[in-house]
Amino acid sequence: MTKTLDEFAVGERGVITAVGGEGRIRRRLFDMGVTPGADVLLRKRAPLGDPIEVTIRGYELTLRKSEAACVSMEVKQ
Repeated sequence: MTKTLDEFAVGERGVITAVGGEGRIRRRLFDMGVTPGADVLLRKRAPLGDPIEVTIRGYELTLRKSEAACVSMEVKQ
């Protein structure tokens, strides 16, 4: 099943299939290690839903909901 990272529930895991966005946002995501093939675990979500904290490549990363919406994921079972 495919969905974007901002649609994940806390504790859900997946693999990045594509990174969208334009210019600076996309470049920023790539610089932070958000690249296709990386495993991601959604650890926490702020009370109002923004930002979210994920574990990727062995470290914790906080992303805005708008940035997470640019990341397409394949859900791991």
